[in-house]
Amino acid sequence: MATIKEVAREAGVSYTTVSHVLNRTRPVSDDARARVIAAADALGYVPSALARSLKSKTTGTIGLIIPNNTNPYFSEVARGIEDSCYAAGYSVILCNSDDDPAKQRDYLNMLLTKRCDGLIVAMLGVADSELLRKMKVPAVLLDRARKDLADDLAIDLVEVDNAGGGALAAQHLLTLGRTRIACIGGPESIAISRERIAGLRQTLAQAGTLLSAALCVSGDFTSAGGYAAACGLLDLVPSQRPDAIFCCNDLMAIGALRAAAERGIAVPQALAVIGFDDINLAQFVHPPLTSVAQNTRKLGQLTAECLLARIAHPEMTSQRHTIVPELHVRGSTVSD
Repeated sequence: MATIKEVAREAGVSYTTVSHVLNRTRPVSDDARARVIAAADALGYVPSALARSLKSKTTGTIGLIIPNNTNPYFSEVARGIEDSCYAAGYSVILCNSDDDPAKQRDYLNMLLTKRCDGLIVAMLGVADSELLRKMKVPAVLLDRARKDLADDLAIDLVEVDNAGGGALAAQHLLTLGRTRIACIGGPESIAISRERIAGLRQTLAQAGTLLSAALCVSGDFTSAGGYAAACGLLDLVPSQRPDAIFCCNDLMAIGALRAAAERGIAVPQALAVIGFDDINLAQFVHPPLTSVAQNTRKLGQLTAECLLARIAHPEMTSQRHTIVPELHVRGSTVSD
């Protein structure tokens, strides 16, 4: 790889002149500028990102840690983040924690040693929060990150009104006249799942309908987990079988649709199914999935904008942004 001194030799100028041309730090004659650019092109010179970062004390990189980018929800959010960061001149380093605290801590340390200009973290534990506190790097939390830790760190948070989303699902099912409503939640340790179930349960209770403990089961936010949980619910005797299932994400709802299809249970006539997230795939399954939409691209865009504002103005007070979800009704709850 060519060096700046080789470019200077080829152009017949000093290496400081090459630096001024490439970094636009001082006026240089048109002739010298043309010779430097021609020499750099001829030699395939690429400026050192490390040298630039040492001089500017920035790296032009953003670190992003998500649980799993094979989940379409996280891949769509990540794309929204990447698009906004790229437009602002930043590159994104994507890391998958796989919901493993040790792996997440390793990634946090790695991103901090690479001196990323900012971090976006979708899940945060106590040990991780202490690491962020010590490093004082601009950061934004979203999705599964604990809100109490965001408050404790006085750090920016982008969240979704999960309880409100659960309430939307309950209201829709009640309007349809469903009475035996089941719920497939995510892991009990994840707060967003508990919030979505709480919103569902409270709204049903206000209408005089109880969410039976026997019909409220846990999945793992995967299609396979939703399928297994739905099989258990749909194999109950007909008098106890649910006539509606609310799933705390779309992947589990897609698994539930398969379980119903295998048993010859008509959706939506005999069973209504609602998901949460409104991933792109939701409208292409059969029947198309009714889902609580949180606009994943907008969520990613808002998160990136929040971080870029924090990088530009580190003195700002911490911000909390809440996305209000909407219900997108499709064929899994209402027949065409």
